[in-house]
Amino acid sequence: MGRKVIVIVAPTASGKTKLCIELARRLNGEIISADSRQFYKHINIGTAKPTAEETGTVKHHLIDFLELEDYFNASMFEKEAIKIINNIYENGKQPIVTGGSGLYIRALVDGIFDEGEINFEIRQKLMDEREKHGNEFMYSKLMKLDPEVAGKMLPQNWKRVIRALEVKLTTGESILTLQKKHERKLDFDFIQFGLRWEREKLYRRIEERVDFMFEAGLVDEVKELFDKGLDDSINSLNTVGYKEIFSYFHGEITLERAKELIKRNTRRYAKRQFTWFNKDERIEWFDIHNEEDFSNIINEIVNRIRREDERKN
Repeated sequence: MGRKVIVIVAPTASGKTKLCIELARRLNGEIISADSRQFYKHINIGTAKPTAEETGTVKHHLIDFLELEDYFNASMFEKEAIKIINNIYENGKQPIVTGGSGLYIRALVDGIFDEGEINFEIRQKLMDEREKHGNEFMYSKLMKLDPEVAGKMLPQNWKRVIRALEVKLTTGESILTLQKKHERKLDFDFIQFGLRWEREKLYRRIEERVDFMFEAGLVDEVKELFDKGLDDSINSLNTVGYKEIFSYFHGEITLERAKELIKRNTRRYAKRQFTWFNKDERIEWFDIHNEEDFSNIINEIVNRIRREDERKN
């Protein structure tokens, strides 16, 4: 291997953008966003996208490349990010991935198996069969068609049984064969760092960020979308910072209540993010007590990467 992709993870409002931009300057790097909300155009303030000045200083990828109605999942992100990482290397630069979307980070670092599109017609027939004959019947059907896969499942795991049958009947191939085809051979590996604030300090940063978003025009940004007939029924807009203000425009809550809910829901989201990342023992955590700690963290990461490069050479 030898080539390293730097991955910076942290809950929202931790200072990932600021740190990564300085890191990219020091290491001649480019940044790949793994924040699933920043992929979409027209939602800028509520997603805390890097400013035009920041993206002008350091090249950013996977920001503002989707329309609000576009479908994009973790598997698609994995493929796109790997392509970009290889291009960054070809240009002699250092890839830096950052974001708070745990599923997307995991898809990139560990790979994600895409079983292909759902065949709704076949699936419905299988569901009807299960309703009529039960789990054991479906399991015995899988045992006849794909005994190797059936041997790795139990009849009561009927959703997995039906999906395995669906894949076999749709593609003619075993789900295991498709998994093997998906195995990745990457010529780089990942080194992951996490930023960790004390909870109360992070919550205070979240409150300040939400106040800033309102001052920066978040309500006007959402109103522009609302006036176009858009709301949180669209998946990309069913997100913290937007859905609460749509509720205000629908006359369901006051604007002050919307602001309170954004703060509360962002705190809850940050807690979920940390819980997700904290399970990954490969992440090297940096504890942050104040803004001054960022320069020390950047120095530590830069020195670590340079030591890795020296060992490689």
